[in-house]
Amino acid sequence: MQLGQVVGTATSTVKDPTFQGERLLVVQLETADGGPDGEPVLVFDRLGAGRGDLVMCTTDAKILREMVGINSPGRWSVLALPDRR
Repeated sequence: MQLGQVVGTATSTVKDPTFQGERLLVVQLETADGGPDGEPVLVFDRLGAGRGDLVMCTTDAKILREMVGINSPGRWSVLALPDRR
């Protein structure tokens, strides 16, 4: 699990079938001291996060498979919306 900040949303006319109907966010993951950790990542969201929100993301394969299907190329999903840092 890793905290990150939502920096935008992603839309696409051509996508993997498992992405169909899913809300996709662009999230800048953060290091323990709050700095950026690499490039932003694409994250599945079913909790309703918006631009500027802090989100807890996970790469737990079981959670993602239950959300979108076993053959999805997706990696990250929103696990929680923390109250504060």
